[in-house]
Amino acid sequence: MQATAVILAAGLGTRMKSALPKTLHRIAGRTMLRHLLASCEPLFDRIVVVLGPGMDDVAREAAPHECVVQQERLGTAHAALQAVDRFGDGEVAVLYADNPLIRAATLKRLLDRRRTGDAGVALLAFRPADPAHYGRVLAQQGLVERIVEWADASEEIRSINLCNAGVLCAAAADMRRWLQDVRPDNAKGEFYLTDVVALARAHDVQVAAVEAPAEELAGVNSRSELAAAEAVVQGWLRTAAMDAGVTLVDPASVFLSADTAFEPDVTVEPNVIFGPGVRVAGGVQIRGFSHLEGCSIGPGCIIGPFARLRPGAMLERGVHIGNFVELKATTMGAGAKANHLTYLGDTSVGAATNIGAGTITCNYDGYAKHRTTIGANVFVGSDVALVAPVSVGDGAIIAAGSVITEDVEADALALARGRQVQKPGRAAEMRAARKGK
Repeated sequence: MQATAVILAAGLGTRMKSALPKTLHRIAGRTMLRHLLASCEPLFDRIVVVLGPGMDDVAREAAPHECVVQQERLGTAHAALQAVDRFGDGEVAVLYADNPLIRAATLKRLLDRRRTGDAGVALLAFRPADPAHYGRVLAQQGLVERIVEWADASEEIRSINLCNAGVLCAAAADMRRWLQDVRPDNAKGEFYLTDVVALARAHDVQVAAVEAPAEELAGVNSRSELAAAEAVVQGWLRTAAMDAGVTLVDPASVFLSADTAFEPDVTVEPNVIFGPGVRVAGGVQIRGFSHLEGCSIGPGCIIGPFARLRPGAMLERGVHIGNFVELKATTMGAGAKANHLTYLGDTSVGAATNIGAGTITCNYDGYAKHRTTIGANVFVGSDVALVAPVSVGDGAIIAAGSVITEDVEADALALARGRQVQKPGRAAEMRAARKGK
């Protein structure tokens, strides 16, 4: 049976106080929309995203999935109705992009419950610590009698703690018919998706409630709720990393991205941040206060403390990157070291090369980036500037304090600094002159 997911993503995020559409705000380095898509993609044959007018940036984030536009924001049922021509002949689930933490296992339970045969509709429900303004689910033994929106609920109904998460699943033909029958008979004058439940019950169709953890189903409509969702996802990611054989010395101070990938026997010290696109091989030590993004770290490397690996940094086996060292678009060969106060941008460093303290590659001339190539077994002394484009051959030595503007041959010694001049006794004479004044 073909399954279609319809994701409602037309929200502007007014409570976010942001020009950025709500669904493009990020949790663990991934947009809310992408979190939900990642859960839907293994289970649904087709995904359709409903947008508001002019939301081209959301459409790009949804790609390659199809998008339709809700020209007027008249409510959730009206939004879902915009995708009715894409429902197909199987079953349809309607989800919300601002409810991004629903996990694939929960969606599978929802689909499985509807497919058991005794329920024509399945919905997700949860019991939050603070039910607040969520719609209340009135159910007996897991079968829903009706849903009442908070604005329309009596105090007695508001005391019920089983809440509607908004996610519904039904046969496509039924969902199509019920959406067309929804009317705006409520306090807000909107077309509520939840009225599908009442329409189903009016046709003697059973509606099943599938309870799921509250942390998966809490909506994200404000910055504080975004922060709460971030805390939930970070907890999941840290637990998954430790279960996979990673040592987090102080888990609460380590921040991961949704796509951070570890092999076993990695150790991460406190206060380390992983941006998107980080791959870490086994046996790596990442010391405190380091920041990594868009990089690949080979086996047995030591990173930090206070190191920064930017996008395009690739470290082969046994590389050492020390304190206050920054790499960008740089490859470090096996066993290479840059232990102190160094910037390497757009650089290739060969195996077993040592980069001295204070070394920088001058890769930008104000108009374009240029590359520096350093061979294997090179010794670069402290306080060296390599002005790209420039290359250094295997086995070369670059004297401390040099400014290298020309290629250095293999096994050559390069010195590029002013000759030291010494004036005996001149310091004493200068001090005496100053005292006289």
